[in-house]
Amino acid sequence: MNIDLSGKTALITGATGDLGRVMARTLADSGANIIIHYNNNESKALELQEEIAAKGVSAIIAKADITSEEQIMAIKAQADATLGHVDIVVANAVIQYGWTSILEQPASDYESQFQSCVMQSVYLAKAFAPAMIERGAGRFIGINTECAMQNFATQSAYTAGKRGMDGIYRVLAREVGEHGITVNQIAPGWTISERDRESGNEVNEGYSRNVPLKRRGTDQEIANAVLFLASDLSSFITGAYIPVNGGNVMPAI
Repeated sequence: MNIDLSGKTALITGATGDLGRVMARTLADSGANIIIHYNNNESKALELQEEIAAKGVSAIIAKADITSEEQIMAIKAQADATLGHVDIVVANAVIQYGWTSILEQPASDYESQFQSCVMQSVYLAKAFAPAMIERGAGRFIGINTECAMQNFATQSAYTAGKRGMDGIYRVLAREVGEHGITVNQIAPGWTISERDRESGNEVNEGYSRNVPLKRRGTDQEIANAVLFLASDLSSFITGAYIPVNGGNVMPAI
């Protein structure tokens, strides 16, 4: 079965990151035009743009601070002027920081996670949901994390931000569902990326020992889940938090 996203446009925030690049390639392989969001790595964005254009679809790069509503709105204006309306929004970008205990974690790290997880999601909804409502269709896909269910030591700022994101996505799913818009989240585990392959760090027995499938997932497996949620195959799925981590965490009923 082939998934055809021809004629669709997808925005991927953090598209130059380890997971974002594979998401962009995967959606492009299915025919979607791609908006490659980046914040600092313009050279990687241009390289990815060239790679995606070679697949026969359109690609533009968009620089923005995803914690700024004004800059998110600027992405929308750029998309409207070039590729047209955005059909699929993938909220993948997040601010990186050093993890430590709650007692030692700087307050600024909690603020950065709130801004990059919660407010990014709010700004993306404000920017792109209205036009989706007018068209009666659209997809929001948030990249969450298994950490939101684990609550392990040193995860506090990341977990707090992603749990806040979870609340935004569940409420948004209820608010826009009547307009044919689905809103879902994917929760990766500790995922193998190009960086791991290049450095030979693909295997971690300590982590994999507790995973029912006994291995780490791959960036392509995360991108496959994004592709599924972006497609019509997921047309009756909304408000979901879907772990893609080999069963390392399992939401209960």
